[in-house]
Amino acid sequence: MALQARNITVERSGKRLLDSVSLSINWGEVVALIGPNGAGKSTLLKTFSGTLNPTHGAATFAGRELWELSPAERARVIGVLPQESSLSLPFTAMEVVAIGCQAGGADGAQAEQIARQALADADVEHLSERIYTTLSGGERQRVHLARVLAQLWRSRNRERYFLFDEPTSSLDLAHQHRMLSVARQCAAEGAGVLVILHDLNLAAQYADRIALLHHGALTAEGTPDHVLTPDVLDPVFQVTTCVFRHPGLPCPLIGAFGKQSIVDAGIPHDFMQPSST
Repeated sequence: MALQARNITVERSGKRLLDSVSLSINWGEVVALIGPNGAGKSTLLKTFSGTLNPTHGAATFAGRELWELSPAERARVIGVLPQESSLSLPFTAMEVVAIGCQAGGADGAQAEQIARQALADADVEHLSERIYTTLSGGERQRVHLARVLAQLWRSRNRERYFLFDEPTSSLDLAHQHRMLSVARQCAAEGAGVLVILHDLNLAAQYADRIALLHHGALTAEGTPDHVLTPDVLDPVFQVTTCVFRHPGLPCPLIGAFGKQSIVDAGIPHDFMQPSST
């Protein structure tokens, strides 16, 4: 079973944000969605969450279009970690995570146990009694990770899909890897994960499959080795990339250079040719 977008087109105010995009999120895998700013990544994530109805095409789960599911039904299957939250009420971090428990259908002693475990998994257990609005951007992001983990707690949901919209944007280096390690663990437990990333090396390291959006169209899809190549990346991102094998991991390692900086530095053209893999 998969969460699927089939020939999704989204038009708003006369502008086409997505153009006939088809993509599936399968159980047990992490799919990284990459592309330049304005490529349509967040729009596609919203169609997968059921909060945005496409102009054409359909987003489906278990053979049903997502708009047919009630918000409560969607909340038991799909958890969304947004780029940022507008939450401004003086809730503690624990109370924010408890919102996830409620959305997922847990209450009482079970909900408290789930919330505490989710806080620990997101490395924010020590912030449980802090007021959410006093936290840093990165701490807030990790609290929301805990909220989503509590919403789709593993013991209650076999079909689970996590949608992460640029989850590493506010995080330091260690917590970027912690965040994506949690995503990989969710996939290892059978969940499907879609994560929007700008860091191509994080996508290479943590994704099973990468989907590249450009001008609202899906221009490449496949394994990191298949998508993360100069021939694919350079025309889309308008940079010059150099792709190597990672010295310690079974994935590509990408270096990106602004075209003018290469000219200014006098780097030989032959040096920038992709290495053999």
